[in-house]
Amino acid sequence: MFYQNRFGHFNFSKALLLGGVCTAILTGCNQTAQDTDSADGATDSTATQMKTVAITAIVEHPALDDVRKGVIDELDEAGFKDGENLTVNFQSAQGNTATAGQIAKQFVADEPDAIVAIATPSAQSVAAATSTIPMVFSAVTDPVAAKLVPKLDGSGTNVTGASDALPYEPQIELMRQIIPDLKNVGYVYSPGEVNSTIILKNLKEKLTPLGINVHEAPAQRSNDIAMAARSLEGKVDMIYTSTDNNVVSAYESLYQIAKESKIPLIASDTSSVERGAVAALGVNYYDLGRETGKIVVRILNGEKAGAIPVYTPQALDLYVSPKHATEEGITLSQAVIDNAKEVIE
Repeated sequence: MFYQNRFGHFNFSKALLLGGVCTAILTGCNQTAQDTDSADGATDSTATQMKTVAITAIVEHPALDDVRKGVIDELDEAGFKDGENLTVNFQSAQGNTATAGQIAKQFVADEPDAIVAIATPSAQSVAAATSTIPMVFSAVTDPVAAKLVPKLDGSGTNVTGASDALPYEPQIELMRQIIPDLKNVGYVYSPGEVNSTIILKNLKEKLTPLGINVHEAPAQRSNDIAMAARSLEGKVDMIYTSTDNNVVSAYESLYQIAKESKIPLIASDTSSVERGAVAALGVNYYDLGRETGKIVVRILNGEKAGAIPVYTPQALDLYVSPKHATEEGITLSQAVIDNAKEVIE
């Protein structure tokens, strides 16, 4: 930092006459200037201290992209601006768990101030790679079952985050409103994704007592989603989709099967309605990202991750598409349409 000299030019003859008096004055003035430089330099260093946040997601699709955008927007609003006093490093695992592990190890080696891990596979990879760097997960349905935290009200470890867990009763009520004589529900999912297997278990526990059967269609990879959906043809009244990352990544192929087979798609991810679902009752993932960002801000400001409770959303949004309903062989009631936050044509 440069400072302008505020002292004028001295008359040399007068300075000689003043002798030691002037020398003392100059010495005192120089010392004061040095002290000021030192203090200002320390303040400037503190004000411009850079923070680094590493963000990883198991795959890029609309819901997870919205989470990432929400995190960055929240950081920006809180004064942590990418490219100014913040460096954001984002890496996608492109749906590959081995890649997720490699990204986690690289992030840990980089020693950022915090790591944001979006979706369960990425969160599990980061949690396995570090027990010291603060980690904030997001879009994880059951962080306890995923062994990310021992409890939701403060883990006592380096991990906290935001869950996208949904209550099942409103989901089931929506299914029965759309298909009143519902008897068979299809569920396409990735057997290797903890989020999805937990939802399958809970669906069976909730639907079986109501006389509704759950037909599971496992798909190991995104390329297997269409074949899994095709296996449900003639067996189910509808297909329910969760936030399974392989399924959401391949939703357009699922939509094609739904149109051809006249099997309505009902989702828990609202962005899936634009991509082919008849209806979805779920979390706003951009808002979830903002809540995740708030947690990151608290950590950057000095709070311990393990002292911050896991955030779980309370509000659910209903999105519907009468057009997709017609394409998939049903008609949405006016009551369902009227209750929707968004009607997508």
